[in-house]
Amino acid sequence: MKKQYLETGKIVGTHGVKGMVRVQPWCDSPEFLAGFKRFYTNEKGGEPLCATAVRPHGNVVLIAFKGITSIEQAEALRNRILYINRKDASLPEGRYFIDDLVGCAVFDADSSEELGLLTEVSATGANDVWHITRNEREYLVPAINEVIVSVDTEQEKIVIRPLKGIFDNED
Repeated sequence: MKKQYLETGKIVGTHGVKGMVRVQPWCDSPEFLAGFKRFYTNEKGGEPLCATAVRPHGNVVLIAFKGITSIEQAEALRNRILYINRKDASLPEGRYFIDDLVGCAVFDADSSEELGLLTEVSATGANDVWHITRNEREYLVPAINEVIVSVDTEQEKIVIRPLKGIFDNED
């Protein structure tokens, strides 16, 4: 079952003296968060925070929240995880929330063999790397167009054509 509220970043500090916070985004880019006006501080959608300003600032996002007007109030939010409501987000074709990918079964496009479960996604800069776990062993697969054949998060199924050598030498 897909989560309604998705982790999107962490408040890592304050900015200025008027209550603005710095958020380390956990998404493709800081610009993605600029489209949201409502954030939540727990995975059940509780404690909503209404943003009055959201803007990318280098590799972080600066956010001003309604009712947070001092550095002391902003400091009290430090280390809080921010969530967004899935209903407030739209992704382009071929893009997925990491929460929806984790737990999907991964299959080989040519043999139909189940290769394991996608257990983690790492952002490396050039491309994401998918961690596929099978029999307590982890395989690292680049999430690139040449490898990914199809993704069906509704059926929790991913089909890939792995690069030579990743799954070949299991002994």
